[in-house]
Amino acid sequence: MSGSICKTAFAVLAFGLSAFSGSYADAAGSRFMQTGAVTSQPIGHYQFCQSRKDECSVVSENTGAARVTDFGWNVIKEINSGVNHKIMPMTDQDIFGRDEVWTYPIDVGDCEDFVLEKRRELMAKGFTVSNLLITVVRKPDGEGHAVLTVRTMDGDYILDNLDDRVRLWTETPYRFMKRQAEYNTGRWVKIENSQDVLVGAVEK
Repeated sequence: MSGSICKTAFAVLAFGLSAFSGSYADAAGSRFMQTGAVTSQPIGHYQFCQSRKDECSVVSENTGAARVTDFGWNVIKEINSGVNHKIMPMTDQDIFGRDEVWTYPIDVGDCEDFVLEKRRELMAKGFTVSNLLITVVRKPDGEGHAVLTVRTMDGDYILDNLDDRVRLWTETPYRFMKRQAEYNTGRWVKIENSQDVLVGAVEK
């Protein structure tokens, strides 16, 4: 994927996205993403890994999805909303003068930075790295975007800096392209059934 993953128009899209949720919720797609072959690592993540090799070399043998308690769901929702409101959205061009700089934000950041911070805070609360996966999607306008996938026994849920709600992946308006592999933090895999969900939503 060339260029910046998230050249985000940083308006809050919760109202606009809600128009899509009905179709996607009713789509015939699975509650779980089906992943396929290893694919290319986003350049921003590759560069992030060069400076934080310890974070990109975690191999997990136990890759089962998490069983999330009511308390756990509250933690997920609070972190998603909390990070969304404490970090000011700003593009990498505005911050660094170049695209695709993935880093932990202090007070400003773009979509990948929001994802990294949410992932870090959830890990600090006891969630395993194999269930917190950086994910690349395309928005309805074709623009690239990054979100955090939380793998649970109830399905794959999305944490998004454009929406304070935590939603099942099929309830978002995105086409899912690829995500970190649950078994290796330095590898990325294709998402195979995203198109099936889109087709199901259109045909309904």
